[in-house]
Amino acid sequence: MDEVKIARVRRFNRTVAERLGALNDQFLGRDRPIGEARLLWEIGEEGQDVRALRVRLDLDSGYLSRLLHSLEAAGLVAVDPKPGDKRVRTVRLTRAGSAERAVLDERSDELAASFLAPLTRDQGERLVGAMSEVERLLTAAIVEVAPTGPADPAAQHCLRAYFTELGRRFDTGFDPARSLPADATELTLPAGLLLVARLHGEPVGCGAVKFHGGEPAEIKRMWVAEEARGLGLGRRILQELEDRAAAHGARVLRLETNDALKEAIGMYRSAGYDEVEPFNDEPYAHHWFEKRLPGRLAADRAAAAH
Repeated sequence: MDEVKIARVRRFNRTVAERLGALNDQFLGRDRPIGEARLLWEIGEEGQDVRALRVRLDLDSGYLSRLLHSLEAAGLVAVDPKPGDKRVRTVRLTRAGSAERAVLDERSDELAASFLAPLTRDQGERLVGAMSEVERLLTAAIVEVAPTGPADPAAQHCLRAYFTELGRRFDTGFDPARSLPADATELTLPAGLLLVARLHGEPVGCGAVKFHGGEPAEIKRMWVAEEARGLGLGRRILQELEDRAAAHGARVLRLETNDALKEAIGMYRSAGYDEVEPFNDEPYAHHWFEKRLPGRLAADRAAAAH
């Protein structure tokens, strides 16, 4: 890892923590640290399941329990079993909690305004633009991509969303029964595998590869949720599939796609896929692509990563 980059990230983190007041136990001038304030904001007026909060904020369950206990002792939240399922705990704001959240919102607006006030208009626009870019890249960095069984609920969610989007975007609609198959057996090792991407624990993308021994492997089921587009996730999934295919001995990857999927076509071309003559009779395909993998290099990289 580049030591200069690491040092710059650490310096950035220190500057942001100091400027936000994260080092102060009385965040925004209130009687609680930033962790409790952030939790109040995330609970919101509708309340949340405690497990969903833990996943959303990536908190240790013990630490989250301590935060909730402190807020409950202050009369700001109420934690109760979920009606109909006593195994699940829910947390909601009390009246005092809603009032405190409103004060935090007001003071957060004032803090944000204080960032911009000393700057010229041009500097302010540059700061906001840079913040947006940092947010996008940090979000991309916390997406987790991992092999998932095709029957897993997250995988099923992605596959349903994939089929629904194809049906909406293709001029002729999309019927999975007419398309060439990629069933659960074909997407399970050793025949193949399915990757699912998760953001804050929620599935936001998928991609699969089918292995054929010494024959070219096939990329299938590439999809990214609309809310996760722009994070480079499609390219990341594709690279992961390429590495895993190389690790399984594939030297050529193939895929086909529909003319309606312009962004996918652009991604494949920029990733080094060459358009070739049709190699199957997929009824929904207009373009067929192929890429020769760099042999042992990709396999070694995949082995090192996993």
